[in-house]
Amino acid sequence: MKRLGVNIDHVATIRNARGTFHPDPLTIAKLVTKCGAHSVTIHLREDRRHIKDADVIKICKNRKIITNLEISLNKKNNKYSVKK
Repeated sequence: MKRLGVNIDHVATIRNARGTFHPDPLTIAKLVTKCGAHSVTIHLREDRRHIKDADVIKICKNRKIITNLEISLNKKNNKYSVKK
């Protein structure tokens, strides 16, 4: 069975460029899953120019949204690094 995943990074890009709180990535994540997407993809970049830390927390806390998180492995800027 084919599954649809939607990358919502550029929703955050628009929000950041406007300097506002809208559009909200969580709201869009809920909308695309309601419209039939099976998952969303978010990319937490080192420079945080798209998705912000707060976006990751809000989206990942919503257990109804399957989330593919792309994240940097740079130890210097990454507070989410995996501990061995």
